[in-house]
Amino acid sequence: MARIIDLTDLAGAYATRLFAEEGHEVIRIEDAAGDKLRSLPPFLGEIQDLEHGAYHQFLNAGKKSLTLNLGSPAGQKIFLELLSQSDALVADDLLPLEDRLLFEANPKLVVAKIQDQEPELCAVARSGLMSLTGHPGQAPAILGAHVPYLAVGVYVAVATAAAFLTSRKTGKGSIATVSVREALESFVEQAMVEYSFSGKVTERRGSKGAITAISGALPCKNGHWVISQIHRPGRWTKFMDWVQDAELISDPSLAEEENQHKRRDFIMDRLDKWAARFTKTELVEEAQRRRFPASPVSTPLDLIDDPQLIARGFLKEIDHPEFGRIRFPEGAIASLLGTELTPAPRLGEHNTAILTQLGYSAYDRETLIAAGVV
Repeated sequence: MARIIDLTDLAGAYATRLFAEEGHEVIRIEDAAGDKLRSLPPFLGEIQDLEHGAYHQFLNAGKKSLTLNLGSPAGQKIFLELLSQSDALVADDLLPLEDRLLFEANPKLVVAKIQDQEPELCAVARSGLMSLTGHPGQAPAILGAHVPYLAVGVYVAVATAAAFLTSRKTGKGSIATVSVREALESFVEQAMVEYSFSGKVTERRGSKGAITAISGALPCKNGHWVISQIHRPGRWTKFMDWVQDAELISDPSLAEEENQHKRRDFIMDRLDKWAARFTKTELVEEAQRRRFPASPVSTPLDLIDDPQLIARGFLKEIDHPEFGRIRFPEGAIASLLGTELTPAPRLGEHNTAILTQLGYSAYDRETLIAAGVV
């Protein structure tokens, strides 16, 4: 297994979390005040400190924490010593040391750099993604829960893994660069392709689908559910066999995709009234039985008791030192490989173990602490 040094912010922390799920040793470098993830709300148990942040608890699970003052010469020396015994560094673009020094310390080192010059809100807006989210006729909206930046983490993980593969084949180190802006722009690809082929501009539709006419989130008896009635020959007739709406059935022209797009708001309004009689479970199970793509709009409370996530091991009961016995999202890779993630580390929890492994004695460590290096 590899040792990976983590010097990332929100856009890269999920990437290193995925490597922790694979069983790699991930060491997160932080300053004495803790990284930004520790201070990012919401906080669990309503305790606003460096250990109870929800993002910290999820994204830093399975990692180790080393507090290190990278602005000091002694801190930089320890950092380079650590890199000499590591396989990869995943970091934001503004590193405290020149690339030359990194590769002098370890010629086979893989370095993944994340280019992120703009605040998250500006990056999402510039990418074009925000133009697609929100309700028609209203201001664009940003996706909640920092989802765009967490999705960028997948690109960072793929880039790092590709650099790993190249390094193992060549025996040389390499640098992989991931642009947050370009990664976000890739999520707008379908809208760009649609315009290139048809000349149609994809518009904000709120909870309704923008590409497929009969798609979107619909209200029902106990929340919302999502349906995507993809146009295929005979599918509209089968859909009407289920819905049994007299007004929709009375217009045979709606079987044509072009007419579905022209009257999609009318169709979706009729479906709103029909779905209000059922629960989301009833609707989704019947849709699946009839082979229509559908899903419940799950709340966090729904997910924590989701039998599928529990059965597949994505959610696993653990004894957490802060929160007791809880169901914790181990993650898809961890559940597949059987990796048991340790809870997110306390700030500087692994200082002693890591410094000892690097050859620093108890006296050395006390001297470093007194000097504000660790």
